[in-house]
This record gives sequence, structure tokens and C-alpha cells, in this order.
Amino acid sequence: MKRIILFVILILTVAVLSAQIDRSVQPKAAPAPKINIGKPEKFTLKNGLTVFVVENHKVPAISYSLTLDIDPILEGDAVGYVDFAGGLMRTGTKTRTKAEIDEAVDFIGASLSPYSTGIYGRSLTKHSDKLLEIMADVLFNPIFPQEELDKTVTQAKSALQVSKDHASSIADNVRKTLLYGVDDPYGEIMTEETLDNITVEHLVKYHNTYFRPNVAYLVIVGDITPKEAKKQVEKYFGQWQKQDVPKHIYENPKQFTAPIVAIANKDGAAQSSIAIAHTINLTPGHPDEIKAKVMDDILGGNSFNAKLFKNLREDKAFTYGAYSNLSSNKRIGNFRAYADVRTSVTDSAIVEILKEMNIMRNELVSNYDLELTKNMIAGMFSLSLEDPQTIARFALNIERYKLPANYYQTYLQNLAAVTAQDVKEMANKYLKPENSLILAVGDVSAIKNSMKVFSPTGEVTEYNYYGKEVISTGIPAGVTAKTVVQAYIDALGGEKALNEVKELKTVATMSMHGMEAETVTLKKKPFKMKTEINTMGMTVTSVVFDGQKAKSSAMMSEPQIIEGEEAEQFKDGAVIFSELKMFENLDNLELISVEDLDGKQAYKMNVTLPDDMSTIVYFDVQTGFKLREVVVTPQGTATVSYEDYTDFDGIKFPLTVKQVFGPQSFDMKYVLIEINKGIDDSEFVIE
Repeated sequence: MKRIILFVILILTVAVLSAQIDRSVQPKAAPAPKINIGKPEKFTLKNGLTVFVVENHKVPAISYSLTLDIDPILEGDAVGYVDFAGGLMRTGTKTRTKAEIDEAVDFIGASLSPYSTGIYGRSLTKHSDKLLEIMADVLFNPIFPQEELDKTVTQAKSALQVSKDHASSIADNVRKTLLYGVDDPYGEIMTEETLDNITVEHLVKYHNTYFRPNVAYLVIVGDITPKEAKKQVEKYFGQWQKQDVPKHIYENPKQFTAPIVAIANKDGAAQSSIAIAHTINLTPGHPDEIKAKVMDDILGGNSFNAKLFKNLREDKAFTYGAYSNLSSNKRIGNFRAYADVRTSVTDSAIVEILKEMNIMRNELVSNYDLELTKNMIAGMFSLSLEDPQTIARFALNIERYKLPANYYQTYLQNLAAVTAQDVKEMANKYLKPENSLILAVGDVSAIKNSMKVFSPTGEVTEYNYYGKEVISTGIPAGVTAKTVVQAYIDALGGEKALNEVKELKTVATMSMHGMEAETVTLKKKPFKMKTEINTMGMTVTSVVFDGQKAKSSAMMSEPQIIEGEEAEQFKDGAVIFSELKMFENLDNLELISVEDLDGKQAYKMNVTLPDDMSTIVYFDVQTGFKLREVVVTPQGTATVSYEDYTDFDGIKFPLTVKQVFGPQSFDMKYVLIEINKGIDDSEFVIE
């Protein structure tokens, strides 16, 4: 009986309270609290090193983060050396080899990561002195071994090959060069040539010049007291010699007075990478920064509720996602709205982005969008306070950017005070569609005409991966697809010489998934072929084709016999010189243009393949050699580049073949080529 009475009272109470609540009115937000952020201990050594200490005894671990406060550096004809200098600091010192450094760090279960403007290390408290000993050695005594620099250059070149095949990478390069200029540290582009120019002297000079305590901040977070920290810092960093560090003042890039429309080509692209971008004058800690962030997050922040996302994805189904990013910078900030969209809607998507930018400037945002965005920012900010590293980062920002001492303590209050009118004012101040770069990277032949609508003059300029203007010239009189192919055949050695090759053996080396591998290929007329990939003395995969059926074998798998129509497909691969077959179907060849390809004038040709697939082929205008093939498949594009043509018994072969498919890339280096040396038929027997 007692329980029933209590239940009735509860029901009546809820009913009364519900009657008093008007659910049609959104509850008012509670006043934003003033955050009580712990203040790190700060001290400065005689050499100028500024140190912040944040105690956190919850976990017996400590981190040390050293940051240089230096101006951007113009790298000139050796773009890339600044990043290399940071990464290669750990590859050897005057007293330790790279292997010894790695072993010492791993032994204590620590992490140690130098970079171009600092170094970070973390370990258990009991190993902190050992970590600092290694950290100081890496910081003060790097020797930058030549062999490690060579490896890094090789890796960077491979990364370049991959990025050239990604529309977003092309877009980033074009955007940087057009917004800032190639003679600006924010607009420089790394190339194969700049990588080849990097020397150990570049790295040594950069390190000796800029790694100085008087421009450095050391942030210590973890299980340590300020007294203990000061003792450690004086022991390991007290002898670090201060020195004047160069200041670099650059003229800010001029803003556009009208829209600049640019395109770039990505062969075989099924979609376009689009962007609307311009520079802004917004520095860290500026009174507008919080309000501008709210505006940008409403427009294109990384949420399903952002206007660009809802428009281009949910409403129009143009893309999987559309975003914007407004960044402050000590020198010059920037704004970018961007998306990857289907080729057919490239212009339509740009129209929608520009429309949303103008709506932000002309209309007040809804209270719902405003409060939702502010709540999300507040939530992320509050969540970040759980990490002691945040307190250290706040202190460092206040010091570096000369922010008000209470900037972060009042952050939530200032955020809560942002109004819809503030958002509109920020949009008018920092969104400049009429002074923007409007960029699309994709299939130029499909998007060029439609992009003209965004240019007041109707002018659309094409750029390449390096941000250089593409000068396409007309095809000279008398040049046809047939004459280009004929020039290629002649460059290789001539049709007669190629037809006389009855047998061909090649051996190439390549790096695959971090392992060195060897590819051995045998071909014998009319249609016999055998290919093996070997690594560590074992055959990983092999394919044998006897002219009628094929056998595919792989480690840990049962061999497969392929016959009938499926086996017929191997005949194309078994042809010794497939180039000769191009004469058989001249109707499938379309000579498109003459273009600049990595500094060489090249004929661009489209070759139609069975099943509506195609290959785009580039031939060197001067030499006739094939430079590149872009194979377009339903799964994406595969790019193959050919270099280092060398003579073997009167026939030229490319000794370097670079292949890129999606994120994967590998270079093949041919170390053996034998022509008509005798290949026994037993090599092609399928049992």
C-alpha cells in the first residue's frame, strides 16, 4: 500500500511539473563558467631557454616537448631540407649510431621524435634521466649521415610519385603557389630537382643556426616537481650555447581583386577535387578568432550539421563530404572550402559552395545552428582540459603569441557570448568569394569549359602538379597518332629489329612492402611467357603461359590452371614488344595535344582498350620515347613512368619503371636484359 501511494505521488508530481514547462520554448543556456586552469611553473635558464612545468602525478611518466619559435624559412632550390634536418637528427650523433639510439630508446620503453622545429620525448619517471641523456645527445650532436640522407631522398621521391597521382595533392600544390607565390616559404613546392640539391651541409647549417635555446621553449608534463625539473633541465640543457637566430620578414601575398579560376589535370579522374580559397589577416589570439571559428564551423566544420555538408552531401548527393577550414597564422592566415565531387557536377558543386558562403554573409544563422555549434566547440574544449598536455599547450601559446593571461580561462565565456550578428560580421570580414581562387582538379577535358562561368573574363588557366602554368600547343601539321607511334618504334630500334627478337629475358629489382624483391621474366615467340617474383631466396609468385593455358602459383596457395577464354588474355602480356600491335588498330588511337610533362614536351594520346577501358600515353616530342602510361580501370588509375632508356644489342629499353596504383608505389630497376640468348622450352611446361 505504501509503495502504491508513493507511486501516485510521483505521477502527480511529474504531471504538475510537466504542466509548468513550455516545451515550445528552448531553455536558456546557463551562464558559461570561468575555467580555473592550473598555472604551470615557469623559469628561464641563463642561456634563454624558457621552461614550463605541469605536475601530474596520476601516472609515473613524463614528457618533454621542446619547440623552436622561428620564422618560416625560404628553402630555395633545396626545398625539403628543413623537414629532413629534423627527421634525420635521430639517425646518428658524434657518440651513437642510429642503431644504438634506437636500441637505447626501446630498452627503456620510451619514445623520441625530433622534427624540424623541435623534439619530443616521453618515458616512465624512473627512466627520465636516461631519456634526457639520449635526447640531449640527439639535440646537440647530430651528424646527419650521408647514407641516411640518401635513403630519405629516395623515400621522398617515391612519395612524390604517389602524390602526383592524387587530385588532392595536385590541388594543394596549385593552391599554395597561387595564393602565396613560388618565392614564398608558404608557396614553395618540393620537386625531384630540389631533393637532389639537398646536401648534408644544408642540414648541418640549419641545425647550427636555428636550434638555439634563446628561441626555444621546453614543456615538461608529468610525474615531477618543479624543483626536480629545474635540476634536470640545468643538467642536460644548461650548457646549450645561445646564439642570435636570423629573423625573416616576408611581404604578405597580395589578395586577389577578382576571382581567379584555375584547373589542373588528373588523367582518368572520375571526380574533381574542388576548392575555394584565399588568404586572411587573422593571427592566433586575435579578438575575432573565437567568433570566426564559430562562423567557420557552422559553414563547413567537421560535423553532419555544417551547411556545406548538408547541402552537397545530404541534399544534392554530390559528394561524401564537403568542408571548410579557416586558419589563423602568426604571419598570414587562410580560408579554404573544399570537396571531392563527381566530374559531372564539378561546376554545380562550386556554385553551391559559393552560395552558402554568400548566405553566411547576407543572412543571420539560426539560433539552433548557433547554439549547436557553440556547444560542440565548448564540449571539445572542456574535454581537452582532461589532458595535462593541454595546460602546457595553453601556457606556451600565451607566451609565443602574447595572448592575454586569462585568454583560456575566459574562453567559454567569450564563446557563449558569440551572437548570430557576430557570425554574420565574421562572414563578411573573412569570407571573400569575390576575391578567391576557384580551383578544380580532375579530367580537364570534361571540366574546362564549365569552369569559365566563374571567371569574370572567361579565362581559365591550367596548372600542373608543381603549380606551373601548362602551355598546351597545337599538334604540328603532319603529326598524327600513326607518326607518333612510328617515331616511338624507330626510337626503340626500328620495326625490323624489334621483329627479329625471338626471345627476351629480363631481371629487375624492386622494393615491395619494405622487402627487396627480384622479378625474372622470360618471353619466347610466339606466345610463351614466364614471370617469377623472388625474395629472400624464395619464389613468392609465378605465372607460366605456354601459349594455350596458364598456371598461377603463390606461396601458401594451391596452383591454379587457367584455360579457355580466360587464358587467352595472357597472350597480350606474352607479346615481346606490344608497341608493334598499336599499328593494328589505328582507329583506337587519338592524338590529343602537346603538353609539358615534368619539363618535357610530350604528345598526349588516348588508346581505347576492350571493355571501354582506356590508356593515356605520353611520348617525348624530342626523342620519341614513351614517358608515361595512365591505365584507367574501374578500380582507379594506375600510372607507369619510363626512364633511363639504354641500348642493348641495338634496341633501347627503359631501365627504370615507376608504378603507382592508389597509395602503393614501387620502382623497378632492370639489372639484366638478354636478347636471343637461348631460352629452353622446358621453362614454359605446365604440369
